[in-house]
Amino acid sequence: MGGVKGVDSTMSDADDTNSPTTNGVDGWEEALTTMGETWQKTMEDWSTMWAKNMQLTLKSATEKSSSYDPEDYDKVITNMLEEVSESKLDTSKVMSAQMELLQGYQALWVHTTSRLLAPEKSGPDPDSPKDPRFRDEAWSDNPVFEFIKQSYFLNSKWLRSYIDSVDGIGGETAKKLEFYGQQLLDALAPTNFPLTNPTVLSEMKETGGENLVRGMNNLIQDLQNGSGGLQPKQMNIDDFELGRDIATTPGSVVYETRYMQLIQYEATTKDVHKKPLLIIPPWINKFYILDLREDNSFIKWAVDRGHTVFVVSWVNPDESYRDKSFDDYVEGGIFAALEGVEKATGEREVNAIGYCIGGTLLAATLARMADENDNRISSVTFFAAQVDFEEAGELRMFTDPQQVDTIEKLVSKDGYLSAGFMASTFNMLRANDLIWFFHVNNYLMGKEPPKFDLLYWNGDSTRFPARLLIDYLRDMYIENKLSKPGAFELIGGTVDLTKINIPVYLQATIEDHIAPAESVYKATKLYRGPVRFVLGGSGHIAGVINPPEKGKYQYWTNTKKKEYGTAAAWQEEATEHPGSWWPDWDKWLAPKSGGTVPARKIGSGKLKSLEPAPGSYAKVRS
Repeated sequence: MGGVKGVDSTMSDADDTNSPTTNGVDGWEEALTTMGETWQKTMEDWSTMWAKNMQLTLKSATEKSSSYDPEDYDKVITNMLEEVSESKLDTSKVMSAQMELLQGYQALWVHTTSRLLAPEKSGPDPDSPKDPRFRDEAWSDNPVFEFIKQSYFLNSKWLRSYIDSVDGIGGETAKKLEFYGQQLLDALAPTNFPLTNPTVLSEMKETGGENLVRGMNNLIQDLQNGSGGLQPKQMNIDDFELGRDIATTPGSVVYETRYMQLIQYEATTKDVHKKPLLIIPPWINKFYILDLREDNSFIKWAVDRGHTVFVVSWVNPDESYRDKSFDDYVEGGIFAALEGVEKATGEREVNAIGYCIGGTLLAATLARMADENDNRISSVTFFAAQVDFEEAGELRMFTDPQQVDTIEKLVSKDGYLSAGFMASTFNMLRANDLIWFFHVNNYLMGKEPPKFDLLYWNGDSTRFPARLLIDYLRDMYIENKLSKPGAFELIGGTVDLTKINIPVYLQATIEDHIAPAESVYKATKLYRGPVRFVLGGSGHIAGVINPPEKGKYQYWTNTKKKEYGTAAAWQEEATEHPGSWWPDWDKWLAPKSGGTVPARKIGSGKLKSLEPAPGSYAKVRS
């Protein structure tokens, strides 16, 4: 998911450690020089430390899998660099970037000098980029720190322009250059170094440096827990308990296979829709992203609107699942869940939801069901689910053929991709929120991670079976088989998505970095049934988990009966609505739910309660 991981809220919003700093300018020339030298030195030191840590991480992975050849990673990087070295620079773009950098620094020096010489007549630059990393007032009020901040912005802009000037390379390599360039910029931000972060300096003054002592202890502990690699702690495992603090919507496990537990939730209305609602979440995350707390639980919200909700809670696989395939997850997951719903309610037809990779699998399954005249799913909703991977998100940075070959070797011993490996990958996609925020909070400020339910879920990762993973990466990301009729094989036949002829509600989010809106929108040209495409605000998580009561973000709809080539073209003529898209979805689904019947009680059908929700599968940690 955002599989998948990717917390798209701003982590700095959870931080309350910013405190005012002294804004005096005595000795400003010396201060500027000293700060510049200090920043340069700390950047060099950190770069060295980071490189050593990556070596330790690689060594750790090698030791865990004897067939894993670290030279393969070298080949990936070397090949990309060779391709870049053989390319040409657009000299006009380079000169333009250099001139813009020079002019920017000239303007910055003039601005800083005017502030220092006549502070009562000058203030912070009103055109400064809005960046939550620099929200401490000192970044604007103190001319020295403002100089450091603005010089970082200038150099960041120059690097992006320089990357843009590289000519003659392929699209994917260009995207990798941009991605890794951004990783470098994020790592070298002055907020990441104690002597160039006013918040940290203020904390050092306040605590007599005790924050750095605590931070060093936190660093040592994380290194020990990471088996030599460094993964900043995002949460304390004791902060939450499933079924007590999160995943609290009342329900029961009523059916179980080797691949999943089927959870049925208790009705809260006198009458319910006749057709049950079956949710297929991604298997690389725990399902309870849909049931974090009562006030942001999609599951509870749907139950309160009269839906009999069932959700698949996937197993956290071990080595014994190494050879399991898409077929196994369809038959032991989706088909088994449909069977369980019918036994529990007596209803053969259901409305279904597929989230992220769970939606990808559900779409393929629906195409095969159409071949077999299996009409048990009468409508389907997709949350941020891709079926055409030509314009897939930032995970493509890690899914070229060479890297997939390397991953295959990595998983060959254990039989699965570790949860930690996946967490690190997804964290890189939102490095400022999921790496550098915790670097500053845990190591420089010496604080514990904030108590945040979303971060707890984000840290509760699952493993990915070896064969299923490699098939997914090759078939979807590399060969894009699912979008090509007859190319992808599933449960004894081939898949043709154009055979899906049921109502489809297709939801995407405007800032999704895992399943971009443009990628999700491509499905509108594949499904034969009526498709309602809805674009939500925010990203892969917050754009989906957006309860109406919060009044956050927005969504777009377009009722014009015309074809659009892209999601961007669709949005240009769409209508923007404030708040959550959930009520729009419920309004769409209600008429397709077969009227109402008296509320169902768990255990009134052929299935009895096996254990309370969220069930034992969800409680297995990696």
